[in-house]
Amino acid sequence: MTEARDIHYRPRGRISGLRAGAHSSLGIGAFGTFRDQVPFMAHPDARRIDVRGTLRDPFANTLVRRFQQRSAIDVYALVDLTRSLSYEGRARKQDLVAELCGALARSVVRSGDRFALIGFDSGIREDCVILPNRRLGATLEVEARLRQAEWSGRNADGLIEAARCVAGKRKIVFVISDFLLPLDMLNSACEALSRHDLIPVVINDSSENEALPDWGLMELTDLETGQCKIVFMRPALKRRWREQAAERQAGIKRTLLRFGRAPIVISDALDVDRISRQLMEA
Repeated sequence: MTEARDIHYRPRGRISGLRAGAHSSLGIGAFGTFRDQVPFMAHPDARRIDVRGTLRDPFANTLVRRFQQRSAIDVYALVDLTRSLSYEGRARKQDLVAELCGALARSVVRSGDRFALIGFDSGIREDCVILPNRRLGATLEVEARLRQAEWSGRNADGLIEAARCVAGKRKIVFVISDFLLPLDMLNSACEALSRHDLIPVVINDSSENEALPDWGLMELTDLETGQCKIVFMRPALKRRWREQAAERQAGIKRTLLRFGRAPIVISDALDVDRISRQLMEA
């Protein structure tokens, strides 16, 4: 991995859970951050009687201190393994995804949470599935599996199936992709993940956004299908392409904002500090 620093994250609002952890919880108990004082009959825990508060109470109530507990949460990474993610420009997208998931797994385990990985293309990729765990060795396993995986899928239909695998209590779910997929598919996946804290991560390469020529022949390759096509570029076509690309990006952003947060864009290199700032500010 390129950086040793952790990726800092937090769920939206308070969570519920029985496992002690680092995040604000809905649970009230004997340990955690002080919350309030209540009469003994409302919270009969003799170990937490507040002697000073009881002596000062004008109604002679026996007061007990209550604490806001902190709990752990499961963090899932749903990773797009289609062929378009094998693109190599100023960086190799596959390497960026592997580094990101490795750093994320390390950070999650250090925070006391559990990390899980689900890779997908046209379906669930069993070679890139790791069940929720808190093993210290998960970092190396996650990164190794993604680096060794064959990124050859022709479509991302498995995204919806992967989203439906994330069941149960609320979780943090990173969806890592270039998001070159149909908007109706993205909408269905977001609906399946609506009860969870969705964090979309867009893997980009700045060379993809380089200026197109006004005139000339261009050979274009569809990374998903491998098909090549010769196109005669001209100003009208260039303008239409740009308008369609901008419209598509706006549609993706609207969909993601409706179900979660604005996407985090990773372009050319992994900047752990910037990712942490975006996650903590959201």
